[in-house]
Amino acid sequence: MTHKIDGSGPVLRPQEAAARTVPTSSASAARGEPVAPAESIRLTGEAEGLQAMARELAQGPAGIDMARVNALREAIADGSYQVDAQAVASRMLELDRLLGG
Repeated sequence: MTHKIDGSGPVLRPQEAAARTVPTSSASAARGEPVAPAESIRLTGEAEGLQAMARELAQGPAGIDMARVNALREAIADGSYQVDAQAVASRMLELDRLLGG
């Protein structure tokens, strides 16, 4: 017998996921065998923070000026975008200095 895991299970909100109780062996229960007590899942503060960040990112670009992005895309596409090599070099040197290089 082969089982395929396709990731199409129910989508849980963070509150539901943190408090969800998952049986340790549902296959054993289906065969009528004894099932170990259910375990609960608790997310760490770090995991909850990552989930919050994922929700924010899913809502769209935060702090990005899409008008400016689109203007730059258009300038690149039509060949009118000019790179200021001196500014790029200065910023690279500044970054190197900040990183301790």
